[in-house]
Amino acid sequence: MNEQLLSLTHTGEEPEKYLHSVTPPVFLNSLHVYDRFEDYASIDPLREGEYIYGRASNPTVHILERKIAELEHGSRAAVFSSGMAACTSAIMAVCKAGSHVICMRDVYQPVTRFLENFCIPKLNMAVTYVSGNDLGEVEDAMKKGASLMILESPATFVFCVVDLKAIADLAHKYGVRTYIDNTCMTPIFQNPLDLGIDIVMHTMSKYIGGHSDLIGGVLVSKDDELMKQIIQEMREWYGGILGPMEGWLAIRGLRTLHARLMQHQSTAMEVAEFLEKNDKVRKIYYTGLKSNPQREIIEKQQRGHTSLMSFVLDASVEQSINFINNLKFFGKGCSWGGFESLALMPLYKSSQEELDFRNVDRQLIRIYCGLEGAENLLEDLEQAFNRL
Repeated sequence: MNEQLLSLTHTGEEPEKYLHSVTPPVFLNSLHVYDRFEDYASIDPLREGEYIYGRASNPTVHILERKIAELEHGSRAAVFSSGMAACTSAIMAVCKAGSHVICMRDVYQPVTRFLENFCIPKLNMAVTYVSGNDLGEVEDAMKKGASLMILESPATFVFCVVDLKAIADLAHKYGVRTYIDNTCMTPIFQNPLDLGIDIVMHTMSKYIGGHSDLIGGVLVSKDDELMKQIIQEMREWYGGILGPMEGWLAIRGLRTLHARLMQHQSTAMEVAEFLEKNDKVRKIYYTGLKSNPQREIIEKQQRGHTSLMSFVLDASVEQSINFINNLKFFGKGCSWGGFESLALMPLYKSSQEELDFRNVDRQLIRIYCGLEGAENLLEDLEQAFNRL
């Protein structure tokens, strides 16, 4: 039995509650009213099927949360109005003024900006940056005392992978909570909670939404008390709950998540192998290639591969820009996870200091392989290389 497919399509649906509708309704109401005050006063939004006010909980949103919690093998999930709302809520739930945070250098850039521009100057936090691949470096940072370690695997830009179980074991030894952005893998390809990670986050505008028409984020954990704190304090106080329409769109996205990921992965494998053989490509970063130096750890904790990859051309920055501009089927834009292929140079505007910090090239090109078909994307890349 494939329990993932059942979770994607049936968990939380309960059509008998909604006139046997094949899809659940969108509850656009802001509040719920009761016949008796005693009934209202006894309601606890943290209990299954109990609702008072839309900032605390919503029936449509709750169906989505049940599905994602089951997919990630967590006790509870909490959805937010954006991935950054989820990320910052996790940090604020675990940390306090003066906390020490350990953070991978290659995490999503707005996360490091939040640490540098808010947590450090406003809350007097300390941040230690690590590669994540050197367990000795990670343990040395944990020995100094820390509240949280922020992870991403595969990580932004060059898609390096870290040993999640080994890091989780160290974190448990030193009493450090661990948080990971699992957006790139989705629960279909990776389940960090099963490897000992404490909190998993997804940006739902990517693969979970799948159609480039919603913004949202989600946190999942096996720690039910931590999740209750995140829901009651961080989300309700900050007001960052996902809207019911976005929740419904995310439910729709989950129905086809497995099928889309299989197609994305198949296309990306063909594209990555094509790029690897091209003598105009100096370096390629993709977890699915057999030549990947981290192949052993990738196969140990991943069940599949994203359709994101990066590469560096044997060319100047200007030539690399021209290469991107010559692509016809790759839109020039940020984000990813929808039906449309994308290409950009994400570090083009970065300072030399940041490039050195991340140990990456300014002309690094990141592409996302959408659903246009491998044949079309390969032809497009071929003609762009011919014009390079």
